[in-house]
Amino acid sequence: MSALHRTHRYGQSDKSWLETLELMLGVLGHRSWIYREGRDRNFWILETSARFLTVSFDPTHLVGTREGLDYVRGYFDADGGLPRNPTARLYLQFGQKDRASLEMVTKILSSWDIASGRIHNPSAAADPDYWRFFIRAGSHERFMTLVGSWHPTKRALVETRMKIESTPYGDVGANVNKVAVPEGAAGSPPF
Repeated sequence: MSALHRTHRYGQSDKSWLETLELMLGVLGHRSWIYREGRDRNFWILETSARFLTVSFDPTHLVGTREGLDYVRGYFDADGGLPRNPTARLYLQFGQKDRASLEMVTKILSSWDIASGRIHNPSAAADPDYWRFFIRAGSHERFMTLVGSWHPTKRALVETRMKIESTPYGDVGANVNKVAVPEGAAGSPPF
């Protein structure tokens, strides 16, 4: 959040994910723009003046709700990970410096019977303020069926690895901000 410019910035090396966010913000009627940060870096910034965004959102009321699953999807798309190598053992993880935020994500997941490992610091020597947790292997399919991913790269990796198909179109009617998850789908985006 930039108080000076009253904008929010999102940065990633995957420009296609930022283009997805730009499209969603546009559907909601908010202006945003994408630019490369640095001449020689493979790092892109989406900046938006959308006033509804806040850094002080309290997701406590999302535990046990469909909106909670939407929140976790956005969190996974921004701060989650899985191996890019198709022969590597599959894992789904969340990583973040804000431990309290990760604790809320695990509460939302637990309310939907999605099991996760404990929140831990993988290397206090490297970064004492970085926290991570994994989705337990027995909950991978439930996670991807209920939560899924709208991140283009992550969605493709999951569909390939887990043989879960996602349709290219979700519910674009009156529930444009809701997710239409056809049976067996992986959280298709509503556009």
